[in-house]
Amino acid sequence: MTTMSSPPLPMSLSELTTVSGRISQNVHRVIAGKSEAIRIALVTLLSEGHLLMEDVPGVGKTSLAKAIARSIDCSVSRIQFTPDLMPSDITGVSIYNRNTTEFEFRPGPIFANVVIGDEINRGSPKTQSALLECMEERQVTVDGMTYPLSDPFFVVATQNPVEMEGTYALPEAQRDRFTARISIGYPDQAAELAMVDGHSGEDPLQTLSAVSDAREMQAVLAAVRAIHVAPELRRYAVELSSATRRMPEVRLGASPRATLHLVRAARAQAALSARDYVVPDDLHAVCVPVLAHRLVLTAESLTARRTAPDLIRALLSRIPVPQAPRPARD
Repeated sequence: MTTMSSPPLPMSLSELTTVSGRISQNVHRVIAGKSEAIRIALVTLLSEGHLLMEDVPGVGKTSLAKAIARSIDCSVSRIQFTPDLMPSDITGVSIYNRNTTEFEFRPGPIFANVVIGDEINRGSPKTQSALLECMEERQVTVDGMTYPLSDPFFVVATQNPVEMEGTYALPEAQRDRFTARISIGYPDQAAELAMVDGHSGEDPLQTLSAVSDAREMQAVLAAVRAIHVAPELRRYAVELSSATRRMPEVRLGASPRATLHLVRAARAQAALSARDYVVPDDLHAVCVPVLAHRLVLTAESLTARRTAPDLIRALLSRIPVPQAPRPARD
């Protein structure tokens, strides 16, 4: 359960970059040759969002999630989604205490700083919906009582492609709560050979040490929130999201929540680039992983083998890029 603590000390940009660099290097010890996936994972973490990893089995989705969790010395829980998993198995349940003749709330695994949801689309839609309030409002309501979740709170979920046996497609409301979606993909031969050599003796996850903690991460997140976004770039983010709603190839475009996630992710990308202000390239670097998974394409687009990432890239090439001035310095 969440406990009251004093606010974290202010963090400078250089300190923020150092902390994020330590976490990145730590994760690279486990996942070789996947710098882009690790970058988006860190962007999602720094933007106070949630990450969805979709790919075939065996490419390192769970290992990446565990590496991020172990890099931060905070509470971590893992939920293995199965068809018989119930919502109360995630959120917790009220148990009657005979001694006190009262009901006591037993928190579920969602009460942790980092929650790993393994194979989320093997859970039933009813169970998947248990995460909606948790991910958006960072609280859990059980039997009319509301319980706040930990800070920071980061959900990393993995899922197999929906065409695979025994999976349920995530509903639109659930996908919209994930800040970004990534696909790790198969490694190249050199990275796979390095994995075979490095993992044959022992699992790197077993020897991975924490390089940050929950209090330091609170300071990091506060510093990211302070990164400057010029009004021109805010309008540009709104234009990108709203343009997806007018595309003839799209049945359901990006939501206003997607716009908020896009701006927050751009701030995190600027932080990883050691800048305290956002530039258009930051929005471009996160636009596909933040927006693509939210689009629902028309049947004609699916028949023509159009993909959401391709449509987002085409959108970026069509909409003029604003020339945002750098923030003035004192």
